[in-house]
Amino acid sequence: MIRRFRETYRRMRLGTRLALGLGVLSLVAFAVVGTALSMYMRDYLERQLNDQMKVVQLTQTEEAKENDNAHGEPYWGWYTASYKVSAGTAEIRRPADAPADDAALAAAAEALADSGSTDLVRTAHIEGEGTYQLRACAVEPGVVLVTAAPMKDIDNTMQQLVTVQVVAFALALLALVVIGRRVLRRGLRPLSDMAHTARGITSHDFTESARLPVRADRGNGGPEVEELRTAFNTMLEHIDDSLAVRTEAEQRLRRFVADASHELRTPLMSVRGYADLFQYAAANEPAERDKHLARLRAEAARMGILLDDLLLLARLDAADVEAPLRLVDADLAELAREAADAFRAGHPDHELTVQAGPEPVRLSLDPLRIRQVLDNLLTNAAVHTPAGTRVSVEVSVASGAAVVRVADTGPGIPAADQEQVFDRFYRVDKARSRDRGGSGLGLAVALSLVRAHGGTVELTSRPGATAFTIRIPLTAGP
Repeated sequence: MIRRFRETYRRMRLGTRLALGLGVLSLVAFAVVGTALSMYMRDYLERQLNDQMKVVQLTQTEEAKENDNAHGEPYWGWYTASYKVSAGTAEIRRPADAPADDAALAAAAEALADSGSTDLVRTAHIEGEGTYQLRACAVEPGVVLVTAAPMKDIDNTMQQLVTVQVVAFALALLALVVIGRRVLRRGLRPLSDMAHTARGITSHDFTESARLPVRADRGNGGPEVEELRTAFNTMLEHIDDSLAVRTEAEQRLRRFVADASHELRTPLMSVRGYADLFQYAAANEPAERDKHLARLRAEAARMGILLDDLLLLARLDAADVEAPLRLVDADLAELAREAADAFRAGHPDHELTVQAGPEPVRLSLDPLRIRQVLDNLLTNAAVHTPAGTRVSVEVSVASGAAVVRVADTGPGIPAADQEQVFDRFYRVDKARSRDRGGSGLGLAVALSLVRAHGGTVELTSRPGATAFTIRIPLTAGP
């Protein structure tokens, strides 16, 4: 039974539970107030009756002294009798207005004589009459006057008072629960709106859009509810941003996998084709065998370079668990000169100038990876500009950072493509062949390597002037 009640209570809505809790607390408060009020009222009525009996006994005492007894009922239903008490035994003095069973009155007279006090008040039940309040007082030595007043009126008054209290408190409790439930429901409406918003989120289709179009906007909930609404909306903003980032990452991963598969498929198909040609030549055209073998090796080497770049990017993305850099103290200006010499040997049709101060630019870096960055940028300039284009490399120090600027005077990069040139497998010229245009990973590798050194790469381009600016802090480190 108790378990069933608990389960039913737990299934109730918060407003109903709060209203019931308020009703229970109110019931306890009404019970305490009603009990205290009833006790005070009964005590007040009994004291009033006692005072009334005291006034009556003042008159009856004088009469008992003069006539040896008190005669007549002061009020309807009252009893008065005087007792002669000797040796602890009370004997009624006649005539007396006493009930047929006067044992309670005699006991009160005997108790007063034994106590030695001047008066005594007690409540007793008189057979055939009911409950009476007895008051005994000493008239003279050995004589005690006892007055008995019925408590029926007090009991009736208390019964009516309790009835009125029960009815009034019951109506007040009912009104409190009903009105309180409505007030609580209205006050908790913003929470219901938030719950509705949460249900809207669970029914949202994230396959079409990662944005959450729902927010909790209803007001008039008080400061606490407003704080909760603000926190709820802030949480939705964070979830919205996280979902957007996740969706973008998933889309980039899909594009990356698709592009990587496409890029690897081309050299693999070439390798397969040249392998078939090599097999055919080995059997039928021995003179062509070495040529096909050379092409087979070239395609395998190109595929190996592509895989090395992909592996390097993966290691840079996981820099928190791996350390792809081997930092040493090196001269950045010397690395730029070495890269320039290699560029001149490989691209004699491009004019290259190097500007570096006489002082070395020393900092902690990975010489092999920084050289790879410079080679990628210079190769990018040679591949995407016509013969005769001037290329320059400048090395300097500014604002606590080593600065390398690789520039060319080629046609430039369109503004629509400048934000995407660092994306993996991205090509400005979609029609350029892979043999001449590369795999589209050079700039992505360069950016990742510079960032691994704690630096940045900036691109500025317009027709006739394109420049990649590398900044690496002099205290560089991963």
